[in-house]
Amino acid sequence: MAKKIVKKAKSKPAKKTARPKGSAVKTKSVAEKPVKKKAVKGFNGKELVYFKKIITEKRKEILEELAILKESMMDVTTGEYASENSTYSTHMEQGTDAMEREKTFLFASREGKFLNYLDDALKRIDKGTYGFCINCGKLIPKARLEAVPHAQLCIECKKLKKGSM
Repeated sequence: MAKKIVKKAKSKPAKKTARPKGSAVKTKSVAEKPVKKKAVKGFNGKELVYFKKIITEKRKEILEELAILKESMMDVTTGEYASENSTYSTHMEQGTDAMEREKTFLFASREGKFLNYLDDALKRIDKGTYGFCINCGKLIPKARLEAVPHAQLCIECKKLKKGSM
């Protein structure tokens, strides 16, 4: 009996089609490929407790300063806010007193605004969004948050914001 020898057919490479010179080869665009987004990891529980402690200490300081400012604006004898109508003071003294009251009010206003920023930071800690830049979403460096615990922007976004003003 004669054995048939069967040769395996070699697969031939696909024919190259002629392309006109200068034409680009079509490839899949980046948009077609599924992009995996890296989940940005925030601070761990221990670090959040650390930042919460910093914020609550600053908050306590602000509340003490506000109490002192409020006392300085109050008339000790009447318990009401000091008024300009003192019968014994001269015109220049009244002007100085008014200016001092205005400065005290501005300090109190500034401290109140800072207190709101700290309260917002505490809310972000509770929500789990603390430490992330509200503009670009990147994690704000720990050193920045230690210096400015109520920061909402990373340094790069803060610089961009200042430049646009």
